[in-house]
Amino acid sequence: MASANRLSIGDLCSRTETVLKTRHYSRSTISSYIFWLRKFLERYWYCGLEDLGETEITAFLSDLAIRQNVAASTQNQALSAVLFFFKQVLGRELEWMNDIARARRSQHLPVVLSREEVPRLFGRMHGTTLFVAELLYGSGLRLMECLRLRVKDVDFDRRKIVVRDGKGKKDRETVLAARTEPRLRQHLAKVRSLHAKDLLAGAGFVELPYALARKYPTAASSWPYQWVFPATRTYVDLATHQRRRHHLHQTVVQKAVRDAVRAARITKPAGPHSLRHSFATHLLQDGVDIRTIQELLGHRDVSTTMIYVVVAVMWRRARRSSILGGQSVCQGHISRRRRMGGFPSKGVRPCLKNCSPVRLRWHASRRVPSQKNDASSSAI
Repeated sequence: MASANRLSIGDLCSRTETVLKTRHYSRSTISSYIFWLRKFLERYWYCGLEDLGETEITAFLSDLAIRQNVAASTQNQALSAVLFFFKQVLGRELEWMNDIARARRSQHLPVVLSREEVPRLFGRMHGTTLFVAELLYGSGLRLMECLRLRVKDVDFDRRKIVVRDGKGKKDRETVLAARTEPRLRQHLAKVRSLHAKDLLAGAGFVELPYALARKYPTAASSWPYQWVFPATRTYVDLATHQRRRHHLHQTVVQKAVRDAVRAARITKPAGPHSLRHSFATHLLQDGVDIRTIQELLGHRDVSTTMIYVVVAVMWRRARRSSILGGQSVCQGHISRRRRMGGFPSKGVRPCLKNCSPVRLRWHASRRVPSQKNDASSSAI
């Protein structure tokens, strides 16, 4: 403890960053933890490390909630950063650390685009950002999972995408929508041509995880390890002196989606992650079971996936209610629906002549074959 007192704030932050990297925390988590730790130390540095305790931590969190009016998740993140510093860096394991109450997070419904709004959004996008948006919607990827895809992770024969080191350092497989496959092939052909030009210019290298570059020295410049969505400019790595090309930055896609939402006159506060929400919701509406959607999204607990049931199923039931302006369904069809375990599929003859919603759906299915306009449902 005496040696820690002689260290500056920068030295303590550097030591904390080293411990975080040793435990393989993600870059975004390391950046956030260092940010909040620096804020905490700058405020109470005059007290000394030995005098810092529960009173200072509680006052720091109260100031975030009351004066700065931050969200509950931000307050909990700051608490996690400070507790990590005390436990893992300073080695102080005190009883009061387990008694600090965390802020209660609010439950928000996800922003979901309708099936009509998704084509309108894509119609206002072009180029690489359009391919990224189509993968987010057609495969249910997170934005950084999509941008960190490598060529070897896309399997056209089996129509699947392998997500490496996703959230929680977990690998998983998800679907490759049939609608996005032709455009993705064309895009990869252009990327391969760009990679060939980089090799002729003495570049063509990419960053590899962990010690893979030492194990496979030629992998950094090989085609399978190249980014699916490379950046437009190259840079020189200071450690290896290689001219590399990073993947596309997330702010490029975020700005493109935000501009497309405004141009399409969509009033919802939609972003790139809304396409992942729409993927899960539309699959639920198409009858895909919740466990399959959980595996495709990479959720640890099925309760996280159940939020889409509220958006998809409950809204559909309310829309059919006569109280909310929907068409009523006759009692005979209600009994039949219960026996079948749900609404019958298209093509089933209505049970009574007054069952207008089912009768209209049945006649429509007799005249025109059903065609899905959703890229994700066609992939399933």
